[in-house]
Amino acid sequence: MIKHFLDLEWKQFTRSASFGKSVALKIIMAFFALYFIAMFLILGVAMYPLLKETLPEKDPFVVFNGFIFFWILGDLVLRFFFQKLPVMSVKPLLTLPIKREKVVNFVLGKSALSFFNFLPLFAIIPFGITLIVNDYDVSSIAFWMLAMVLITLIINYLNFIIESLTAETELAFLPIIIVAGSLFALNHFEIINFADVLSNGILAIANNPLFILVPIAILAVVYYFNFKILRKKLFLDSSLKSKVQEVHASNMEWTRFFGDVAPFMQLDLKLIWRNKRPKSSLMLMVFGVLYGLFFYPNPVYQDMEFLFAFVGIFVTGIFLINFGQFIPAWDSGYYKMLMSQNIKYKQYLKSKYTLMTMSVIILFVLSIPYVYFGWKILLAHFAAAIYNIGVNTYVILLGGSFNRKKIDLNQRAAFNFQGTGAVQWIIGLPLLILPIGVFALANYFFSFEIGILVLILLGLAGIIFHQKIMTFITNKYLASKYKMIDAFDQDN
Repeated sequence: MIKHFLDLEWKQFTRSASFGKSVALKIIMAFFALYFIAMFLILGVAMYPLLKETLPEKDPFVVFNGFIFFWILGDLVLRFFFQKLPVMSVKPLLTLPIKREKVVNFVLGKSALSFFNFLPLFAIIPFGITLIVNDYDVSSIAFWMLAMVLITLIINYLNFIIESLTAETELAFLPIIIVAGSLFALNHFEIINFADVLSNGILAIANNPLFILVPIAILAVVYYFNFKILRKKLFLDSSLKSKVQEVHASNMEWTRFFGDVAPFMQLDLKLIWRNKRPKSSLMLMVFGVLYGLFFYPNPVYQDMEFLFAFVGIFVTGIFLINFGQFIPAWDSGYYKMLMSQNIKYKQYLKSKYTLMTMSVIILFVLSIPYVYFGWKILLAHFAAAIYNIGVNTYVILLGGSFNRKKIDLNQRAAFNFQGTGAVQWIIGLPLLILPIGVFALANYFFSFEIGILVLILLGLAGIIFHQKIMTFITNKYLASKYKMIDAFDQDN
């Protein structure tokens, strides 16, 4: 039966109308796969001498096990966003005399062959061989490597359980971020030292192979839960295909809590979700959250405190900057129709402000784990978030009143400068240069805390005078209303 399933998978791949595109995409993906394989191989080979040199008084094997907890957290979060259950069209199979259990087992077994599961082996195996070469017990290291393989598979199936439990909720990614962030925080502040507990457990397996039964039992449990979840979904009107995203995208009931701006927020969210160009603003949020990793781990930047403000503004404001700079050009395709409706322009702009403010808050919450690199960084991110909400949102909206470039939502997102004008370049000065300059001057002449306080006070001032500022910006848009209608009606 497995042979038949594999044959069907191959025919589905080769006979697809998009076969040529799939091959091209797979070639690109193969290039990235080779790159990551090379990185993990280098890491596995260099890990032992690197740990031996940096921590000569400690056992490299014990030190390495201390990092496994952080690897599990990072791997789980990455899998949640990038790994999906292997797609298999099962509806035609449900009319045939094939047991559902066999179909489910095949899908789950196929997920075990994921690249995410093989990649760690390129670091684990070289590191294990290096340990054996350096006179570690062969059987202990063999069982340690087996334990690492089992942990990888546990993460694999645990990810699918989390996805299934959160699929029906709005902002499905928040639970995994909150759980991972909470575990990291509990470990960092030594409330519960998960890193040591896990390290000791893995060392116990290496010293006593009988304990390998523990990860095997955990793997069996998570596999069983996956089996039960998928078995319940295996009906003619429900298949193991990817989740029907359209249903979730159109469910905007939660926006009703924002009152009269809810209809405009729903339009913006649907626009972002359904079109290539604006969707890139959402995807860049992931890059924005990880941007600090380019700076904070490097000791060179630890004394350059003015950079904390820059990174904080960028991390918490990446969506604000990328999405906001094209307001109201995102709506240029139907701007004339929108302006002919009986709507208040202030509500239209307030919905944009609310959406950008929400993004800043979410990105700040996601950036909280940066406290690992120091409390000053968390404080800088908090001040930057307040500044983004109280100052940069208004700067973005005010700059939008000068937008005259039409945007084609269906064009590719990457390296696309269509719709970009002088406004987008000029607006970068007050967005980034101003807060960095203010913070740097206050930090240089007074102290880091004073610099933080200045950013927070500027942000709070904007929040306090929100109504007056929004009235001023609304009047600017009303004055430019017909110029924008005429400009958006032209083909740029």
